[in-house]
Amino acid sequence: MKTVINLLPLLFLSFGFLFSSLVIASFSEMEPVPMFESIGEHRDESAPKISYDRINDVKKKCKSVLSSASELKLEDISRTPRKSKRNLGFRYGDWNQDSGDSPILPFDSTNTLRNSSTKPMNLVSFSVTDLDLPHRTKKYIGVNGVLLLAITMFSELPSLRSYGLREFELWPSHTQLKISFQGIYVENDDDERVLCMLGETMLPSRDESDSSNPWKWVKEHDTPPLLQDDMILLLLRYPKSFTLTKRVIQGELTSLNQKPSLKLFDKIHLFSQLGKSVRYDFVSNDLVSKACDPYPYKNDTFTSSGSGGINVYKEKGFCDLLQRVTNRAPLTVVPNWKCHGTDEYCSKLGPFAFDKDIKSTDGSFKDVKLYMQNVHCEETAARSQSDAVTKVSAVFRAVHPNENLYISGMRSGIDNMTVTAEGIWKPSSGQLCMVGCRRGQVDGCNARICLYIPTTFSIRQRSILVGTFSCLNTEKNLTPSFFPLSFEKLVEPMDMQNYFHSSASHPFYSYSKLDDAGAILERNEEFSFGTIIKKSVMHFPKLEDSDDLLSSLSLLAEDLTFHTPAFTEKRASGTNFGMDVLSLGPLFGLFWRTSNFSIADQTTPYRTKAEYTEKQLLLNVSGQISLTGENFGNFSVLYLEGLYDEHVGKMYLVGCRDVRASWKILFESPDLEAGLDCLIDVVVSYPPIKSRWLADPTAKVSISSNRPEDDPLYFKPIKLKTTPIFYRRQREDILSRAGVEGILRVLTLTFSIGCITSLLFYVSSNTDSLPFVSLVMLGVQALGYSLPLITGAEALFKRKAASATTYETPSYDLQRSQWFNVIDYTVKLLVMVCFLLTLRLCQKVWKSRARLLTRTPQEPHKVPSDRRVLLVVLILHALGYIVALIRHPARADRLVGGSYGSNASNWWQTETEEYIGLVQDFFLLPQVIANAMWQIDSRQPLRKLYYFGITLVRLFPHAYDYIVGSVPDPYFIGEEHEFVNPNFDFFSKFGDIAIPVTAILLAVIVFVQQRWDYDKLSQALSFGRFRILPSRSVKYERVMSESEMVSGARVNGNRGDEE
Repeated sequence: MKTVINLLPLLFLSFGFLFSSLVIASFSEMEPVPMFESIGEHRDESAPKISYDRINDVKKKCKSVLSSASELKLEDISRTPRKSKRNLGFRYGDWNQDSGDSPILPFDSTNTLRNSSTKPMNLVSFSVTDLDLPHRTKKYIGVNGVLLLAITMFSELPSLRSYGLREFELWPSHTQLKISFQGIYVENDDDERVLCMLGETMLPSRDESDSSNPWKWVKEHDTPPLLQDDMILLLLRYPKSFTLTKRVIQGELTSLNQKPSLKLFDKIHLFSQLGKSVRYDFVSNDLVSKACDPYPYKNDTFTSSGSGGINVYKEKGFCDLLQRVTNRAPLTVVPNWKCHGTDEYCSKLGPFAFDKDIKSTDGSFKDVKLYMQNVHCEETAARSQSDAVTKVSAVFRAVHPNENLYISGMRSGIDNMTVTAEGIWKPSSGQLCMVGCRRGQVDGCNARICLYIPTTFSIRQRSILVGTFSCLNTEKNLTPSFFPLSFEKLVEPMDMQNYFHSSASHPFYSYSKLDDAGAILERNEEFSFGTIIKKSVMHFPKLEDSDDLLSSLSLLAEDLTFHTPAFTEKRASGTNFGMDVLSLGPLFGLFWRTSNFSIADQTTPYRTKAEYTEKQLLLNVSGQISLTGENFGNFSVLYLEGLYDEHVGKMYLVGCRDVRASWKILFESPDLEAGLDCLIDVVVSYPPIKSRWLADPTAKVSISSNRPEDDPLYFKPIKLKTTPIFYRRQREDILSRAGVEGILRVLTLTFSIGCITSLLFYVSSNTDSLPFVSLVMLGVQALGYSLPLITGAEALFKRKAASATTYETPSYDLQRSQWFNVIDYTVKLLVMVCFLLTLRLCQKVWKSRARLLTRTPQEPHKVPSDRRVLLVVLILHALGYIVALIRHPARADRLVGGSYGSNASNWWQTETEEYIGLVQDFFLLPQVIANAMWQIDSRQPLRKLYYFGITLVRLFPHAYDYIVGSVPDPYFIGEEHEFVNPNFDFFSKFGDIAIPVTAILLAVIVFVQQRWDYDKLSQALSFGRFRILPSRSVKYERVMSESEMVSGARVNGNRGDEE
């Protein structure tokens, strides 16, 4: 009863820990809700300081600007000050500096990749931080602002309100300088708004001793010498109206210092444009009519490419659709493969500048991209849909192959690689016709842009947006200055549901290669006894019973889509392989109901039949393969169309690759289809869903060309084998398996608590044998329970738990399941209880030995001690750890020297955690050694329920691994997941047998030691003159029992200490 009372505080503490954990977890999953929203201007520590102490100096330096200032219309600025500040700011503008001997910024390119061709970009951002409205005058308003000059290759520009943004920062491939300004805002009669400001910053100092290398300290990686400079003049000019030819923001940054000051720098020119927050004025009707009258313009380039049967978008909501299609997405430039002129003429990039970088592509325009930025769209009201007119404005930006594509997509500067455009779109034709002006200048408006959003797709038409640039002006010989330039945005199957939200004009797929796919099926169909067995035993992805046909098709399309590494047969080279399904039967796009509303069976429950004919098992399918690598036919994307056979899990497809980049050899290949090489056979073999032990759980892909070997478009056959893939049902198995393992953890830990509690009751009534319980054994147990609480690792089922989290996907996120959270916190509570109970056992053993030592102070050597036991155990486990490392050289080599760099850094941690699990499995080893050293003579320090029960708990995960892991499982065999691969694991198949046998043997030894006295055991283990156990020692021959000491103390009138 006393023991139960002593355990009550521990149990209350454990339940309190669980309750607090659940409360914390429930609050942590709640989204933070703001208590209130601030009114007016919000300022925090990161906001720059506002000051107007230099306003008199500003007036002197900006005297010419003030002299031409007109009276301000303060109503608009005072009514919306926040919008006014936003309209005066810009991000990712361009800047350049006059040539001279006084550059302003250094650049460190020492650590950039040697094979990187990316060139640095000069970018600038500006933000107005305050308008001094209380002290405004009729002609000017005080202004504070911050400007950021940067030279970068890969990095984004930080926000100008970022906390801790220093004035000068330099690291490899990036340099930035922040300048704080105060000045005035004025407007003049030239239809301009002007900012004139004085700034201050810490400029990097140049080395005046060597004018040819002023930034010598950069290469030596010294601390940058900085000079404080407050003589910097900034002049920014904005157009008052935002139109096709009036949108450029121009500025100058000038140093007011004089030679030979090191603060002097050459003049800097700034360029940007008004952003989307400024209202655009559609007033360029004359220029638009020049390009688009009569409307629609007859676009021969679009109609002659075999697109006569292509439907285009003609419904409401064009502005919303255009924004979604063009939002931060690069467009692909199509080579001029139809051009018959000179190389120079055919290599021109439409109306954009023809510089050396573009010329180096030799007309293929490889890696040249196009952005459609700053789109303004305005739908005008009309009595009927046919009379409606939508006005559109945009900026087209061409990106060089050696520019960072992501950063270039955010640039706002206007240069020779930009074309501003304005035009109209009418639903009667679906054509967006625009006039284009290079650099946004009136004299550069010599381009016509025709743009369409197709709603019909096929193997030859995979673009969600297509367009052309054509020339308006002609030269003296009536020849256009450039050949029509086409561009497109290729559709990604997974993105289709993001575009068309309306069911009024749904897209659809037109199949045209089914006969050719049938011929591929006949050539590759195997008829053998093995094939018959395969069809009857194995089950492959197929249509399932569902609420409607569309849902069943969507689920099947999900199973047929995969992205995984793939290798050749000899594993000489690998690639990242992607297989995306675009359409399946009448379904177009994945999980896309609104666009497929016309399917008659959508609202009818779909039920599969027991038997099908061979023809009924064939489904029309289209998709796309993406892969990388030099040994794969010099292509990265294959457009697919063909048949899927549910019975054998194979796709028989016709593949088309884009060869328009090789435009010079296209004239020798008359069998091309719209610039595509479609003489390609593709066969994709999927692994079975069930009966996986009879087949390899990997997908196999075969790609071959039907061209003769002397054809320039021929490539060698490609055979790829992926890493193991798994299907939707198998992902659901992960959830169910994780739930079962969680319940098993709860049950086994509960049983462990019962075993430990039974030992506590046992030692309370058997105090004589209590000192002979090994503290090292209890320490091993306590260590095993404490590690999960400290590191967050799982208690038991370590390998399976790790593998489940390795294969987590957003659709099946275990952490978001309340059920798994409950199991997780329950396990943590039970582990805490086990840990506290084990500590209680350690306390009782320690106190019992202390009392023995107090009663026999003259004979301390007769009190059991774990020092030698600990030493022997440490030596044995150290040797075992070394042997374990030696037995796994392949794993060490592959993780340290292989391609898995992120895993290699955690290799030692993983090895140690796994071996600690092995130490826990052999928790009885210290007790066996201690019993032999202490010669316990039939004493029974451990209860049988304890050591047999805990042994059973430790062995249960191994039995579970052996049974569940006997089937080849794609969750745990993937080559990229080394830590859950049984071939690289401590707990391999051999270990799952050897470890339980050894643990059971230790339990049997403890049982024998506690039943037989030392002499009998020593005699049983003697073989002639050879004795395994040494002769009896008198060291522990007579140790007064605790009960004797207590009774003796009571006789003398001294009551023993109670626990």
